Amino acid sequence: MLLVKYKKLFFPFTVILFLLLACSSGDSDSNDGESYEWKVGFNTVEDSIRGEAAKTFKKTIEEESEGDISVELFPNEELGSDNEMVESVQVGALDFQLSSSGVLAEIMPEYLFTDLPFIFENDDEAHAVLDGPYGDTLKEISTDEGIKMLNTFSIGFSQITTNEKPVEKPEDLEGVSMRSPDEPIAIDTFETLKSQVTTLPLTELYLALEQGTVDGQFNPLTAINDSKFYEVQNYLAVADINFYHAPFIMNQDLFEGLDEETQQLVQDAADEATEVAREVAAETESEMLDDIEDEFEEVTEPDKEEFQDMLEPVYDSYEEEIGKDVMEEATNTLEEYRSDN
Repeated sequence: MLLVKYKKLFFPFTVILFLLLACSSGDSDSNDGESYEWKVGFNTVEDSIRGEAAKTFKKTIEEESEGDISVELFPNEELGSDNEMVESVQVGALDFQLSSSGVLAEIMPEYLFTDLPFIFENDDEAHAVLDGPYGDTLKEISTDEGIKMLNTFSIGFSQITTNEKPVEKPEDLEGVSMRSPDEPIAIDTFETLKSQVTTLPLTELYLALEQGTVDGQFNPLTAINDSKFYEVQNYLAVADINFYHAPFIMNQDLFEGLDEETQQLVQDAADEATEVAREVAAETESEMLDDIEDEFEEVTEPDKEEFQDMLEPVYDSYEEEIGKDVMEEATNTLEEYRSDN
């Protein structure tokens, strides 16, 4: 299945490369269809949340299959960008990928719900929604696109850093020049907060902050630390703006071609990898804040309800694109979780 809904174009060379690699994967077996060599791609280094998930999946499935299945990991965009790897999973040129919700939302707008600003207060809320009927919906629509969505896990919330003044309430962002990735919900969020939004690649952001081209940015704590934004930013607002998660996906035809026992093995290994990744993400967020908060002049914790009230137009504007039924399904699960906890 070709990527007919994609908003981006991909280099034909990349697809050719993946198709060549696929010759030794999936149904390239040595024991009457019972032995496999699979490839898992992701866009971060092995020493990352995705990397920990990938290593757990590899270890589990190789041990449980008693050597009948081998898994090779390709971290750090070795097999192409996030978008390119998604397309390769769709056409069967790549077996597995630890993707991102934002990229999959370009194909399936139902994934956009988790990108809405300040929709979750913590990872547990997000995972409750993703593990419920909304998650089942994502799995169902993914199948129609040639993708088997096995599970998904947190890779962190976006936090705000600024240079001129700390952020404690929505008004503090009015007129502030904020860098945003080229993602509609992120742009609409900060424009609604009356910031002056500039889109820049992450690789250009440090220099832009250093030179004052932009005054602030938002990213998960891991990215803030890895990029050393604290060297050119004075203030950190722990606001948990957007929740980012990494769907663990595989080619749908590959999954359907496996016997039931192997299908269950794949699902169990992905579930175990997901559990490990969620634990690592929770530990990393807490430890990272302790590690970098002293690097800033001031750390604030804004009142999220004030932001949510101001951002109601953003929620409303995406209801049709995401789907009213999908929005209600996810929101109901979130409300039930909150009432029970």
